[in-house]
Amino acid sequence: MPENARIMTILSSPSYRPLVVALAYDGLCTFEFGVAVEIFGLPRPELGDNWYRFAVAAVDEGELRATGGIRIMTDGGLTLLAQADTIVIPGWRGADTPVPQALCDALRAASARGCRIMTICSGVFVLAATGLLNGRNATTHWRYTAQLRSRFPAIQVLEDALYYDEGTVLTSAGSAAGIDLCLHVVRRDYGAEIANNVARRLVVQPHRDGAQTQQLVRPVARARESKSLGMIFDFLHQSLAENHTVDALARQAGMSQRTFLRRFADATGTTPARWVLNERLRRAKEYLASSTLRIDEIADQTGFGSAASLRHHFRAQFGQAPGDYRKAMLTRPLD
Repeated sequence: MPENARIMTILSSPSYRPLVVALAYDGLCTFEFGVAVEIFGLPRPELGDNWYRFAVAAVDEGELRATGGIRIMTDGGLTLLAQADTIVIPGWRGADTPVPQALCDALRAASARGCRIMTICSGVFVLAATGLLNGRNATTHWRYTAQLRSRFPAIQVLEDALYYDEGTVLTSAGSAAGIDLCLHVVRRDYGAEIANNVARRLVVQPHRDGAQTQQLVRPVARARESKSLGMIFDFLHQSLAENHTVDALARQAGMSQRTFLRRFADATGTTPARWVLNERLRRAKEYLASSTLRIDEIADQTGFGSAASLRHHFRAQFGQAPGDYRKAMLTRPLD
């Protein structure tokens, strides 16, 4: 079934509950596995009747040990992959550890019938071994990017990305980036409002764009500066539609312009102008996904000033027009 048709089936049929199958293996990465369980396996009756079903498939026979002394009991073996709508590969026991042929065959067969396969962190090495990433973009934890590129030169490895969506194959960086990818999948399947609901339950940011950098050194500010910057961030969030100058922000923070720019870069990895632009684009995305405001109204409320300016920056950042993004995100909520 084509990807678009599969997603529309999920959204339009209140009786259809897509099956997510997470792999478990001896040496299982506990955090990555827990991310899949928390987002896809936790019952959520408040979201309706067609929330995901969830199962765990054993890669190996016998007892499965996980990091931290945990033992895993599964719902079945690799035959479960034949029923899955989405397969999650939560890490792998070693970047150099061979991937069983039976697992590669099962993943290829699942992909051939349109199943979506997603990886967290080192799980990308399992998917890479199948050949399904050849000629495609993929990411992984920054510690593994050079190794992935060396071992699988047919893959376009993205060094600085939290996750990457290639349609039916999706990859994510380090452990926490797996949360971002899973929420991205929920957003694709059920829309922004429900993804935000899940994020609130997790007490995490509802949306971090996949193109954000993995490595960001953020020295801890001195106590007074940290409090001042926190007030500045609160102020900017509340006044995105207004114009701001570095001089005015520095004076409000009680710093010289030079100190303010240095501490702002330490805290965010970017300049005030770029940070404000990114926040305006993030706010615009929220309005596009969850409101009926016109494009010019969104532009006015987010500080772009005109629909033309919003369209320009939105396309430059995300590679699509705001209207196209809205069409993709405004899916019908669960019954």
